Amino acid sequence: MALLPFRKRSATPDCKAAMESFLQSFSIEVMPRTAAKVEDFRTLLPQGTRVYIAHIEGTPIEEMVATAKRLTAEGFPVMPHFPARIIKDKATLADWIARYQGEADVKQGLILAGGVDAPRGDFDSSMALLETGLFEDAGFTHLHVAGHPEGNRDIDPAGSTRRVMDALHWKQAYARDSNAEMAIATQFAFESKPVIAWADAIREAGIELPIHIGIAGPAKLQTMIKFAVACGVGASMRVLQRRARDVTKLVMPFEPNEILYELAVHKATNPEFNISRVHFFPLGGIKATAGWTAEHGGAQARAAAATG
Repeated sequence: MALLPFRKRSATPDCKAAMESFLQSFSIEVMPRTAAKVEDFRTLLPQGTRVYIAHIEGTPIEEMVATAKRLTAEGFPVMPHFPARIIKDKATLADWIARYQGEADVKQGLILAGGVDAPRGDFDSSMALLETGLFEDAGFTHLHVAGHPEGNRDIDPAGSTRRVMDALHWKQAYARDSNAEMAIATQFAFESKPVIAWADAIREAGIELPIHIGIAGPAKLQTMIKFAVACGVGASMRVLQRRARDVTKLVMPFEPNEILYELAVHKATNPEFNISRVHFFPLGGIKATAGWTAEHGGAQARAAAATG
């Protein structure tokens, strides 16, 4: 299928409405160093946008908490990452939670294994963190866990999905006993068909957690390919490879129009579809992603400062 930008389609009003509806209440991910480049998030994001803060190994907790505090002060709900494999022990986890809550009023967290091969301490998985009970004790209202539409060889080295599915069933059971709202926030993908197939498969397996689908924001093609390789994005890489063969497009930003258009239409025609929100990875910069969402998301995607 040709990669045609959504704005160049002869889209009907219904298709436009489907896109705007699908983008409602999107979230975005930042790091302390990228957030520091934005003077005021209220000039870029809609009021109430959830902002995830990625915790890369080596980032001091003080920088994470300071970023959370700044975003909270600007009126955005914050969801910092809690990567199990870089957390030394239960005392460290308790300290992080206390700092986030005491300084930034954080009540949400993305609980994940983390992007390092070997644990640096007592925890090796998101389940190990959840089992501590510390998030429940602290009154977290939202706990999200990671999802991988194209598999995860870190968990299933042979390429199967057995261990991933076992983990999702564990998290589903945890969600039933938890007071927190839970959801699956996924790695980014570039093609809709594998995403739809994966979402349908986990629903058929009895996983009822809503899915927040990861989408890469606008970026240079070379940047997309670099991050896709680093993050283990597999099947849908062919979308980028097809684009790369056309030298006339190498200098043009790659935008998520195609995948989001197809997912939005699928959601509009299948209301029970279990992808409920879109989560953006701003690989080409926060401003570029915010500009794209403002262009395609309708009135509800306008920046907070523009609507105040």
